[in-house]
Amino acid sequence: MTTRTGETALILGGGPAGLTAAYHLQKLSDPDRSVRPVVFEVGEIVGGIARTENKDGYRFDIGGHRFFTKVKPVLDMWTEVMGDDFLTRPRQSRIYYRGRFYDYPLKLFNALGNIGPYEAARIVMSYGRWRAFPSKKEDSFEEWVINRFGERLYSHFFRSYTEKVWGISPKVIRADWAAQRIKNLSLSKAVWNAVSGKNDTTSLIEEFQYPRLGPGMMWEKTAEAVEAAGGAVEMRHYAKRILREGNRVTGVEVASDDGVQVHDADHVISSLALDDLVAAFDPPPPPHVIAAANKLRYRDFLIVTLVLDHHDPFPDNWIYVHAPEVKVGRIQNFRAWSPEMLPREDTASIGMEYFCAEGDDLWTMSDDELRALAAQELETLSLASGDTVTGSYVIRQPKAYPVYDEHYQEAVDAISGWIKGLENFHTVGRNGLHRYNNQDHSMLTAMKAAENVFGAGHDVWDVNVERSYHEEFMRPSEDLRRAS
Repeated sequence: MTTRTGETALILGGGPAGLTAAYHLQKLSDPDRSVRPVVFEVGEIVGGIARTENKDGYRFDIGGHRFFTKVKPVLDMWTEVMGDDFLTRPRQSRIYYRGRFYDYPLKLFNALGNIGPYEAARIVMSYGRWRAFPSKKEDSFEEWVINRFGERLYSHFFRSYTEKVWGISPKVIRADWAAQRIKNLSLSKAVWNAVSGKNDTTSLIEEFQYPRLGPGMMWEKTAEAVEAAGGAVEMRHYAKRILREGNRVTGVEVASDDGVQVHDADHVISSLALDDLVAAFDPPPPPHVIAAANKLRYRDFLIVTLVLDHHDPFPDNWIYVHAPEVKVGRIQNFRAWSPEMLPREDTASIGMEYFCAEGDDLWTMSDDELRALAAQELETLSLASGDTVTGSYVIRQPKAYPVYDEHYQEAVDAISGWIKGLENFHTVGRNGLHRYNNQDHSMLTAMKAAENVFGAGHDVWDVNVERSYHEEFMRPSEDLRRAS
């Protein structure tokens, strides 16, 4: 065996995927072969869209992040990094629709009381009709959901919210997204869960773990662990160019406050969005890969966190707002995630989440205008008076969600086909694979990429967290340290 020491892996992005890759590389290293990770993060806070912002002692997420998984390597890392800083929290969430609150997960008598027996009967009949005579074509989100829930329930609870989140018709969104996010839930299972109290659907978990200072705490502690073990986490560093010679990446040109510098690399692991990634290669990929990257679309996101002069107006972790009369899509109560997210017990911190597109009317509103809109909509929903708002903080997050439109799969296939031909380059995470996944999936792809650096042969594009719930997902290699 040829002994190799002192290799360097440049990691582009300091979110869950990038930091997990760095952490796992160090776990796999030993005296015979060590790989030092150097993480470049363009922002000022690690964690990507799983970061926790802190303004005047009020901590808030860029969207909520429950820590729940049955993927043992991911759970082991969470536990190892967080230790006693994990809280076990109850899940409480509801849907606001037509002036009423529906418990979510479904509770039978609450749902019947809100929707009424007549409409409930029509939903059941619609469900029966579509189960007996399903659409043979199931390419779109709309077709997938109607086949499993019936057209009536789809019209009530899926269509309007999906349009609000994605800004496009559910007829255009691919069925892949529904199959991934709604997973194995069906109307019959939801009713059974409501009657029996049993809940084995992963999208409807009743309890989860949560870092006491927000999800960003996990990634702040991971970054500290990476640096303590000899790695580096460089903030405010932007990857401008990825340099390659044939099928091998040789380095990355990085811009920072100190100027532009080329860093040599033995390996590169990227969590950059695929369109940005393709544009960064020098020399560029073939024209068909560039054309594919230009077809990818993203949904952007902004959150207006309102500080109220009184205690929490509702107990939920979050409320899904299906009402078309307001623009807000989801509302968080940060104390329900952890009491330590707030500096004062006599105030509330409420996150008003808006799904938008960079440059549209919502995105370009001033912070003052967004505060006024959020306060007005909080009052419209009868959750709190706008007069009780004493402070606000606005965060805009581009490329929060990869869009599963009619072009995405063909485009991703073209890009992945080319990337797989690079011998020392790996792409991981949500935007790095253009896959709307959860945190544990992003972490698992990063672990597999780190193992590939040490000689494993995982196809990261085929990593599927759902397999882990049936004990079928790819296990770590037993003897990675002896690979090549």
